Amino acid sequence: MSLGNIFDIAGSGMTAQSLRLNTTASNIANAETASSSTDTTYRARKPVFAAIQQAMLNPDQQGFGIGSEEGAGAGVRVEGIVESDAELQMRYEPNHPAANEEGYVYYPNVNVVEEMADMMSSSRSFQMNVDVMNTAKSMMQRILTLGQQ
Repeated sequence: MSLGNIFDIAGSGMTAQSLRLNTTASNIANAETASSSTDTTYRARKPVFAAIQQAMLNPDQQGFGIGSEEGAGAGVRVEGIVESDAELQMRYEPNHPAANEEGYVYYPNVNVVEEMADMMSSSRSFQMNVDVMNTAKSMMQRILTLGQQ
């Protein structure tokens, strides 16, 4: 793996964590939206990530002697966003404007505490990828100064 690949890997991680942060924010924003039916109730969304394997990017590239790069990661891609299949919250609130005929209101299956933990995790993961990029940049700058006296 070359030093330049680090930017691609960290960049894909930053993109993935940014999407994760956006879906978490959407979940939190819709956590208390009420609906009169299960069909129209917001459901929590989660992104699904998959590792991009180095062999898929460079199928003709061979290992460099230190160890085989076969199976080495080359970043992350978003496979999609899935809706949670957890049960919706049904509350008896007959005076609510969105109550159905029986007086029940449906609320999303969003766990705000879990979403806050996801938000902190994605924020920290994003920051780690930024740190990796900054470290790689510093290493490249030092390499350029090796021949100077």
